[in-house]
Amino acid sequence: MEWTDIKITVPNAQAETAEAIATGISGGGIYIEDYSDLETQVEQIAHVDLIEQELLDKDRSHVTVHLYLAPDENPAEVLELLHARLSAAELSYKLDTAGVEQEDWETGWKAYYHALTIGERLAIVPSWEEMDTDRQIIRLDPGMAFGTGTHETTALCLDTLDRLVKGGERVLDIGTGSGILAIASLKLGAAQAEGVDIDPMCVRTAGENARLNGVEDRFKVLIGDLSDKATGKYNIVLANIVANAILHLAPAVPPLMAENGVFIASGIIDDRKDEVIEGLSKAGLVVDQVREDGGWVALICHAEEER
Repeated sequence: MEWTDIKITVPNAQAETAEAIATGISGGGIYIEDYSDLETQVEQIAHVDLIEQELLDKDRSHVTVHLYLAPDENPAEVLELLHARLSAAELSYKLDTAGVEQEDWETGWKAYYHALTIGERLAIVPSWEEMDTDRQIIRLDPGMAFGTGTHETTALCLDTLDRLVKGGERVLDIGTGSGILAIASLKLGAAQAEGVDIDPMCVRTAGENARLNGVEDRFKVLIGDLSDKATGKYNIVLANIVANAILHLAPAVPPLMAENGVFIASGIIDDRKDEVIEGLSKAGLVVDQVREDGGWVALICHAEEER
């Protein structure tokens, strides 16, 4: 079964942003092709200094992010969405496509993606594994949209939810991707969750994951542009997306927040932390906590008039 490999090539300095965008709309999985520190990686992994000339000749100044699409997905739609998001992030990028057999990358996913625990109450378990635990289990397959819990941006949000959700909350997940954050909220005791994404494939995947985890009756997934599909007030609002998108939607967030509500913004590269904090402040949001992991930042905020 042939899948489509969309290759996003960007300068090294823009690789993390490109990765975040790709994982945010992936219908299958992603693979990062980065030769910038090849010699160091080979020495650390294989403890040898002999490298084939073909590898030494690879471009060291750029990184290629491979995004895989299932046979029933429309590459033209995804390319259009990628163009929009990469351009909005002001990246210097090149897009190429190629065919690839599903087995070529699917087996690799299973070799590296295993059950993991997050915070005090959550466990993320792939569909082919079992885990004996008292934690709340979220079942996901990495062959779905962004959000398996392994990426720092998702893990930061999950750990924050583990600390914040006490029961009965109404949650909004902007840019829901796989739906993992909304699903985690419901598993932790939230009463209702809504997920919004501009990508129809993510909306479909989030719905499938909701059914897989038995929370479909409390999770509404909608196609929309950031927060424009939200309804009413929410105790927790999440946006695990890129910095530019967070800055764009920030003014719309305070009116969505219930009394003592919390806004969690993640997917922010650390060198843009101060810029995003300033933008949130101008939008009437006060940052209570800054959490960082592996060069990524999550900001936990409240609306200015609340305290």
